[in-house]
Amino acid sequence: MNANRIMGGGPAFQKGIADKPKMKTTQILKRLWKYLYHFKWFLFLALFMTLTSNILALTGPKLSGMAVDAIHGKGNVEFPKVFFYCGMMLACYGISALFEWLLSRTLIRLSQKIVQQMRSDVFRHLMTLPVSFFDQHQTGDIISHISYDIDTINTSMSQDLVQTCSSTIVIFGSLIMMLRINPLLVLVFAFTVPLSFFLTSHLAGLARPVFSRRSAKIGELNGYTEESISGHKTVKAYHQEDTMNARFQLKNTDACNAYYQADYTSAPMGPAVNFMNNLSLSLISVFGALLYLFGGRFTLTLGELSSFVLYSRKFSGPINELANVISELQSSLAAAERVFVLLDTRPEPEDAADAKELHVHEGAVAMEHIHFGYQPEKPIIHDLSLKAAGGSLTAIVGPTGAGKTTLINLLMRFYDPQSGSISIDGTPIRQVTRKSLRLAYAMVLQDTWLFTGTIRENIAYGRPEATLEQVEEAAKAAHIHEFISSLPQGYDTLLTEAGINISQGQKQLMTIARAMLLNAQMLILDEATSNVDTRTEIQIQSAMRRLMAGKTCFVIAHRLSTIQNADRILVVKDGDIIEQGTHKELLKKNGFYAKLFYSQFA
Repeated sequence: MNANRIMGGGPAFQKGIADKPKMKTTQILKRLWKYLYHFKWFLFLALFMTLTSNILALTGPKLSGMAVDAIHGKGNVEFPKVFFYCGMMLACYGISALFEWLLSRTLIRLSQKIVQQMRSDVFRHLMTLPVSFFDQHQTGDIISHISYDIDTINTSMSQDLVQTCSSTIVIFGSLIMMLRINPLLVLVFAFTVPLSFFLTSHLAGLARPVFSRRSAKIGELNGYTEESISGHKTVKAYHQEDTMNARFQLKNTDACNAYYQADYTSAPMGPAVNFMNNLSLSLISVFGALLYLFGGRFTLTLGELSSFVLYSRKFSGPINELANVISELQSSLAAAERVFVLLDTRPEPEDAADAKELHVHEGAVAMEHIHFGYQPEKPIIHDLSLKAAGGSLTAIVGPTGAGKTTLINLLMRFYDPQSGSISIDGTPIRQVTRKSLRLAYAMVLQDTWLFTGTIRENIAYGRPEATLEQVEEAAKAAHIHEFISSLPQGYDTLLTEAGINISQGQKQLMTIARAMLLNAQMLILDEATSNVDTRTEIQIQSAMRRLMAGKTCFVIAHRLSTIQNADRILVVKDGDIIEQGTHKELLKKNGFYAKLFYSQFA
C-alpha cells in the first residue's frame, strides 16, 4: 500500500531513484564481485570450463597449420599426418563445444542464484525503509528495480560474463601462440589494438550516462503505468482515458527516446572495432606474404602463415565481441547502480541502544509540545500537546489537511517530531523498540489492504496462530461473519488482486475484524468505517467498544455522529488543537466543533 495514500499532510512529490550516476564503475564492479564470490564454487567451476574449452579451441589453428605443412606439394602429401592432425582438430573442437555447453548451463545457474540473492536483498531492504521513502518514490519505479533492473543484471551475468571471460582467454591465448609463430608479425597489433581500445573507452564513457537515463525513464514509465492501472475506475468515471493516454504517450516517447539515444550512442562501437579488426587482417595478410617470400630469419612456412591468420581472427574477433559486450555492460552497470543506490538508502533509524520492550499497563498517552513537518522547513504541527487517559476513547476531528493523520503517524513512530516528546504510561516512545510500540496498537486505515490469500489468512494477518473459532469471533464482532459464511468456501475463500472479488465495504469490515483479532492494548481507527453504511458503523463502534474495553482508542472521523460517546474529542486545525472536551461540552462552547457538527445536520 502506498504510504502517500495513508498520510494526510504528507509530502506530495514523487521522484525516481538514482536518476543520475552516483557510483564509480569500479565501485559497482566490486559490489557485483561480492555477489559472484558468494557462489564461488559455481564461479570457479565456470572459470575452469572456460579455460579448458578455450585452450582446446586454441589448439585447433596450430593443428591446422601442421596439417597444411604436411602437404609438401602436388603428389607429395603425408596423408597419415594430415588425417591425424585433422582428427585431433575434430576432437579438440568437439570437446571444446561440450565444455561450452556445460559452461552455459553453469553460468545460467550461477546468474539465477545471484539474481535470487539480489532480489531477496532488495526486498528485505525495502521492508526496513521508513515510510517517508515510499512517500517520495513511485511504486512502479521501486518495482522496476526488482524486475527490470535485476533482469538486466541477470542477462549480463548469464551471457556477458561468459563472453568476457572467454574472449579474454582467447585474446591472450592467441597472442601467445602468434608470438611463438612470428613475433615480428605481431607488431601489426601494436597499432590496431591501442586504437581499438581508445575507441571503445571513449564510446563507453559516452554511453554510461545515457544508459542510466534509460533505466530512470523506464522506472518513470512503470510508475505511471502502475498508478493508471490502480486508478482505472477513477479514470473511467471521469472519462479521462484520452488525457491518460496522452500523458502515457509523452512518457512512452521519453522512454523510447532514451532507448534510442542509448542504442545510438553505443552503436558505433561494434562497427568501429570491426573496421580495426579487418584492417589488422589485411595488414597481416600483406606482411605475412612478404615474410613468407623474403622473411630471412623471420620467415614463415605456409602452414605457419595459415595458423597465424587463424589466430589473428581469433585474436581480433573477441576484441570485436568485447566491444559489443562493453556496450551491453553499460546498461547492466546502470541497472546495477540503481539497485545498489536503493540498497544504500538509509533504513529506518535503529532503536536506541538502551531501548526496551514496551509493556502497556494503563495505556495513557501524552504528547507534549510537539513540533513537526514532513519537510522541516514547512511545519505542520506547532507546539501541540494532548493527553489521553488509559482505556479512553479519544476522537480527533478537523478539516482536511489539519494534521489529524499526522498525529497517528507520530504515535506509531512512522515519523519522529522535530521537537517535543510522546510517552505511553510515562515512558517516552523513543526509549522503547519500534516493534513493541507498533505491536501495542491495532490499526485500521481508510485505505484497506488485503493480500492474495484466503479470508481466514487475511483476518489472522497480525495473529497467524489464531484458531478458526477466534477468527470467526472477530468476524462476528465486525458484522462480516454472515457474508463470509454465505460464500461457497467460507473462510477458505481465496481473495484475488487485493480483494477485488468483494466490495469495498466488505474489505473494510475484514480489516476491522483483523484489528479486533490482534491482541493489542491500544487501537487506532483512521476513517476506518468510511466505506460502510451509518447503521453498520454504529453497530461496529458498539462492538469495538465492548471488545476494546479498558484499552486506549484513537479515532479519526469525519462523521461526527459516530463519536458523540467519545471520552474526549480533540478538534485540530492548522496543526493545533483549538478545542477539546466531550461532545456536549464542545457543543455548549458553540465554537469550531459546533459549526462542524451542525453543518453535517443542517
